[in-house]
Amino acid sequence: MPAPQNFANHTRWDPLWHFVLMPALMLNIIFAAYTMSHHWPNHPHIFAWWIVMAIILFLAVGRARQHTLTAQDRVIRLEERLRLAALLSAEDLARSKALTESQLIGLRFASDAELPALVKRTLDEGLTQKQIKQAIVTWRPDYMRV
Repeated sequence: MPAPQNFANHTRWDPLWHFVLMPALMLNIIFAAYTMSHHWPNHPHIFAWWIVMAIILFLAVGRARQHTLTAQDRVIRLEERLRLAALLSAEDLARSKALTESQLIGLRFASDAELPALVKRTLDEGLTQKQIKQAIVTWRPDYMRV
């Protein structure tokens, strides 16, 4: 079982994405530019096309990752709205509509017991996602993040 999650260790690294795919795609762009600069007179259109395709591949893979993160954020937002409806008073629930998506994402780590007070504080003080996470005393882990 992983170590208990907290603010200091909650960031998730996806080894395949962060340490294999992204560096390889960046190296592909660098290698394409290097090859074009050293062999320009021979087949300039092919080398230029290689750079264009390397950049397009990098952007396409990055965009696919962004779509995944956006879908995850939408699910978190829905889950937190349902949790707020179950845990907050009617008055606090009405106020909670002012929470931003970023604030809701930060609140997902707060335990049920401390959530109502943290929502109030977030709304009163305009806490950022990072400030919310730092204010959490009893961490509710999320090991399923993408």
